[in-house]
Amino acid sequence: MSEQQASNGAADQPAESPERPTGRLYGVGLGPGDPSLMTVRAVEVIAEADVVAYHSARHGRSIARSIAARHIRPDHLEEALVYPVTTESTDHPGGYRGALDEFYEKAAARLAAHLDAGRTVAVLSEGDPFFYGSYQHMHKRLAHRYPTEVIPGVTSISAAAARLGTPLTEADEVLTVLPGTLPEEELTARLSAADSAVVMKLGRTFPSVRRALERSGRMPEARYVERATMAGERTGALADVAADTVPYFSVAVVPSRIAAAGEESDPAAAERGEVVVVGTGPAGPRWLTPESRGALAAADDLVGYTTYLNRVPVRPGQRRHPSDNKVESERAEFALDLARRGRRVAVVSGGDPGVFAMATAVLEVASEEPYRGVPVRVLPGVTAANAAAARAGAPLGHDYAVISLSDRLKPWEVIAERLRAAASADLALALYNPGSRSRTWQVAKARDVLLEHHAPDTPIILARDIGGPEESLRTVPLAELDPTQVDMRTILLVGSSQTRRVRRDNGTEVVWTPRRYPER
Repeated sequence: MSEQQASNGAADQPAESPERPTGRLYGVGLGPGDPSLMTVRAVEVIAEADVVAYHSARHGRSIARSIAARHIRPDHLEEALVYPVTTESTDHPGGYRGALDEFYEKAAARLAAHLDAGRTVAVLSEGDPFFYGSYQHMHKRLAHRYPTEVIPGVTSISAAAARLGTPLTEADEVLTVLPGTLPEEELTARLSAADSAVVMKLGRTFPSVRRALERSGRMPEARYVERATMAGERTGALADVAADTVPYFSVAVVPSRIAAAGEESDPAAAERGEVVVVGTGPAGPRWLTPESRGALAAADDLVGYTTYLNRVPVRPGQRRHPSDNKVESERAEFALDLARRGRRVAVVSGGDPGVFAMATAVLEVASEEPYRGVPVRVLPGVTAANAAAARAGAPLGHDYAVISLSDRLKPWEVIAERLRAAASADLALALYNPGSRSRTWQVAKARDVLLEHHAPDTPIILARDIGGPEESLRTVPLAELDPTQVDMRTILLVGSSQTRRVRRDNGTEVVWTPRRYPER
């Protein structure tokens, strides 16, 4: 057995028995359509094979066979594996999937008969056999029984990018490959988050793919490729393609943003300026929404507090404008000025931008001249309160209030009054901005106010850097809350009279507030 065969999984295949010689199975990738793009190995395998098998629709024509036609000899045994259905309905008792499963079983049995007779079988596959290829169904049913080798092929994705003359990815960009058969909402979310993307299997899915590209804001970048490298090839802007002209063998391509940034600027660029206020969640990219991820990638400029900007990956061509955390209005005005000059600006905010964060600052400035005409969007993020509550269990499972303990923008008397009102209403509480190097007494004052209405053993959760590298979570009785254990990276969750703190059998502790409240 050659090293090449072993690297393709043949090392684990059963050895050929001298008493009962068996044939060898090949999955042969033919490339995207142009016969000259077949690999030398693919041509060699077809030449050595006794049997050439290929899938086809009921009309009998096989694209795979047409690609390899010049290499198929008259003495080859041919096995046409004709699908019983393609996209139409079926009266099979197992439905569409049942009809295909039965077909694959019968097709595998036909090929097994040749292999048992000692014949070499080459199953032809457009593109690459393991990339949405029909060969996979034969491989799953036969490769564990016979010596097998898979011959890779040039994919339709590679061919499409080459025909467009557009890089798919550059630097640290990530390519996302999506089947057009996904639900439209899922396509929209994934396209929003993608650096670059390819959507396969268009045809009847094209209308929903088109809507997903529009809703995700990716339509201006989207390109269309039909029958790449084959007769009838067509390329162009996807926005110009009529749905009733799109075949199955076509793809949508959203190419590299970095590569596009180096191209000649759009003369209408000054009209596209906008500010998007993006919530990054309480920590890093794990809790970043797809829409926010996409907005950050699409921005020309990133504006924000240095700590939050550092959570966003550096992208070539983007400009970053870090600033101190006490200059919200100045930061908002700077971002809006950039947008007036045609720049797409993402104002980066931790957590959710509407919860004690940058959305208010941006909208306040945007409501005044000369910024009233600048488009502003606010994208939600996972809040620190919700992240901390999820780590602890469900302490905010019933009615709760959110209060900031910072008295930088409002008097302490207002804070204390609101604490008393929430506590007297028996609401659970999420307390933001509890303390900092310059604010050291507020936590103790808040504890004393809450003890006027709450029992000393009311659970209070100290959640610090949730989702980050220094994450910690502790639950203590309200009366034992130590202000020295609290800093600006901590959020406090205070239970109501109904909140429960329970030690479970596996040793973990959960804090939860029941959704039912006792009648009075």
